[in-house]
Amino acid sequence: MDMGLQDFLIRPRGGWADVRERDVLHIGLVNNMADAALESTERQFFRWVARAAPELPIRWHLFSLHTMPRGELGNLHLVREYYGKPRDIYRTRLHALIVTGTEPLQADLRQEPYWSELTELFDWIEQEGPPALFSCLAAHAAVLHFDGIERQPLASKRFGMFDHVPVAQHPLTASLTGPTPIAHSRWNDISAEALEDAGYEVLTYAPDAGVDMFVKRKRNELLFQQGHPEYDGATLGREYRRDVRRYLEGSKDIYPDMPANYFTGAQAERLERFCKRAMRERHESLMSAFPAIEPPRIGRRSAIAEPLGIWLRQIQQQRNEHNGTAIRRRPLAGLQAP
Repeated sequence: MDMGLQDFLIRPRGGWADVRERDVLHIGLVNNMADAALESTERQFFRWVARAAPELPIRWHLFSLHTMPRGELGNLHLVREYYGKPRDIYRTRLHALIVTGTEPLQADLRQEPYWSELTELFDWIEQEGPPALFSCLAAHAAVLHFDGIERQPLASKRFGMFDHVPVAQHPLTASLTGPTPIAHSRWNDISAEALEDAGYEVLTYAPDAGVDMFVKRKRNELLFQQGHPEYDGATLGREYRRDVRRYLEGSKDIYPDMPANYFTGAQAERLERFCKRAMRERHESLMSAFPAIEPPRIGRRSAIAEPLGIWLRQIQQQRNEHNGTAIRRRPLAGLQAP
């Protein structure tokens, strides 16, 4: 173990017999998701990385922001799974870092309770840390902090599976030969124009969903995604069910739209009938009659993971050039203690 954090190992293709410790890629996951999604988020990112680079031996290190609102169950999960605080990130030997999003509570991200701690992490990544991937809200927060790019509210939730195509010649998209389905679940957007004006390179785009993947070269190449390539087939269905429950409970005023390009025709018909009934008989107890959701089979799984695999192999190559040693990066002066 490193710094008392639990190790999570992904078995490389071919097994562990010939793997040396110096060949293991150490990846940190800053899991900012809500309590109920902590475990599923871990599982999704583990599987996505394993699918992206099955030949690489991966050791995961889990972290959570100290200021991220948590309930009792969430805190128990952090303890049980040996999550570290941000201070531990700065003292752990990492080759790459993934920062997840979370459901925003404020229109202005700078008003979120974790903003100061999150931006301290961003500053460390930019000045001292390893290559990093920012997912969904973390991507919005990062470009706001780095370059002052404000996300723009959408008229309706961008929710569903959308086919993205490469729009730039770049090593990360070199293997993409056709449309790639990516899940989106967000109320805000950053346009391609705003990103390009600030020096970001947009890599993948969908006409009905906008930008997914984009990059910017700073000290390291930083990778950003507005979508959720890590999502499993059931995730959008779970989120839709959660949003329906919130409507029936009265915490949301508008019945949610179904995720686009997700349900079969028969499922959509059953859910539409339930929607009409829910709007007539609005009550939480109606959730007992919510139709069963059969997760769709998401196609082109390998293509979804290919850009991540290229990114990880680039990191591994750079690491090999440094004799397999992760640099122990010093923490920035003035960082808050957890």
